[in-house]
Order: sequence, then C-alpha cells, then structure tokens
Amino acid sequence: MNIMLILSSAFAIFMGFFVLFIRMKASLKPVSSKKIILPPIFMSTGALMYVIPFFRISPLQIVEALLVGFIFSILLIKTSNFEVRDGDIYLKRSKAFIFILFGLLGIRIMAKLILSTAIDLGEVSGMFWMLAFGMIVPWRVAMFINYKRIEANLSIVEPKTNLT
Repeated sequence: MNIMLILSSAFAIFMGFFVLFIRMKASLKPVSSKKIILPPIFMSTGALMYVIPFFRISPLQIVEALLVGFIFSILLIKTSNFEVRDGDIYLKRSKAFIFILFGLLGIRIMAKLILSTAIDLGEVSGMFWMLAFGMIVPWRVAMFINYKRIEANLSIVEPKTNLT
C-alpha cells in the first residue's frame, strides 16, 4: 500500500477527532454568523491545489464528488440544531453527530482505499477535497439559514438593547 495513502488516511482520522473536539467546544459558546460562514471560506483556499496538474479531476469526477458530498451533508444538516439559552443562540450537542462524523470518515477512507487502486493518488485527493467542499458548503448554508431564522424570531420576541 502506498505510504501517501496511509498518511492521508491517518491525517483524516486525526482531523475527525479535531473536528469533534472543536464541535464540543463550540457548543459552549454562542454561535454567530461569522462562525458559521468562515469555515467554508477558509476551506475554499484548498481549491488552489487544482493549479497543479497532479490534482486535476475531470468534469464527471467533479459532479460525482459534489453529489456524494451533498448527500453526506444531509446527515450533518439533520444533526446540527440550535437552541436559545439566556438570549443567545447555541449549537445543540447531538449524540448522533459523533457516529455520523466517524461513519462518514470510515466511508471516505474505505472509498479512498478502493478508488486509489483504479485512480491516481492526485485525482483521488482532488476528488476527496471536492467531496468535502461539497459537504461543508450545503451544511453551513443550511446552518446559516436556520441561524438567521432563529435570530429573527429571537429579536421579535426579545429585542436586544445596547446599554452603553
């Protein structure tokens, strides 16, 4: 087995634990529009990988990766709910999130192992970045819409005043 494949899979597992840790910490602080929108913007810089021919993928591979990412995002959307506490909006902890996160991670690693036997490592990397981006964007857009809906209802029910 290719050492790069092993290293990238190990890195994916590490990132899974990192995301879980961040998600647990995030539920302790109020959510803001910026905290929802910034992760996909930061991740978008990864598209620069396609400047290098090694990582370029075909239009069909782009569609496949985005479609799978969108399907995976549905699970994340369903487990990302907000709650209002003390007049602020918080991300609600979901017991299913850890299972979904590591289930999706397991599926991605197995798919990477299978695909890497038929597709070059660079193309597989490009496809999996596209899959991840296709997963995070719809998830965060759905979170943003839900957040704004709750925020609007919250300001109607209990307008915040600025006492300075």
